[in-house]
Amino acid sequence: MPVNRRHFLFLLGASAGAFALDACASAQNSPSQNKPSPSTSPGKTGVIQLPPLPYPYQALEPHIDAATMRFHHDKHHATYVKNLNAALDKHPELKSRTVEQLLRDLNSVPEDIRRTVRNNGGGHVNHSMFWRIMKPKGGGEPTGAISSAIKQNFSSFANFKKQFNEAGASRFGSGWVWLVRTKDGKLEVRTTANQDSPLSEGNYPIMGNDVWEHAYYLKYQNRRADYLNAWWNVLNWDEINKRFAQAS
Repeated sequence: MPVNRRHFLFLLGASAGAFALDACASAQNSPSQNKPSPSTSPGKTGVIQLPPLPYPYQALEPHIDAATMRFHHDKHHATYVKNLNAALDKHPELKSRTVEQLLRDLNSVPEDIRRTVRNNGGGHVNHSMFWRIMKPKGGGEPTGAISSAIKQNFSSFANFKKQFNEAGASRFGSGWVWLVRTKDGKLEVRTTANQDSPLSEGNYPIMGNDVWEHAYYLKYQNRRADYLNAWWNVLNWDEINKRFAQAS
């Protein structure tokens, strides 16, 4: 059957609209964060990129809800990356260094962007770690070398967990609670304010929990202690063991 020009354009427009709807549906059902890319490492020089989540937004439920994960990753972490790139554009010579190197030596960062690098570089590195030390169906007792190290330094996992949670609950305002390897080679529980990184104090962050309200408020409201307790159910001890090996 012959197709006139008007009918052809109608069919073309309908096909394009259907394709667009299919693309949107695919993006929602198969988020790009399921495809980690090595180019999004927090240590990459040049343009810093937002690393994708290594699992779907809803993967950590019921302990951490999908709405929080979406807001936390796509808004907060993305903003740290945007602000960090804008600051480094003012001093392109810094782009040859990793973000970790900048945080380890903040005094070498030009004063006009030092606070921005401290806050947003810290936020980027902290969150890049945070996403990876969690996983679906995680938690349980620690395994591998980190298990032995925890028992050696804290006498038991129960004691370590109690000390970690108490430190996180008592951190006034926004910040993080960490297990770090200090510059003296010891394992200690520490806290930092805002997005400060343990790297800036000469310590290596083995694992850490975000106790900013945006990390838990949609689900737990002001019950930070409940969030801290629930968080142990999503820990990725394999990744934590990798970080412990790097720290050593």
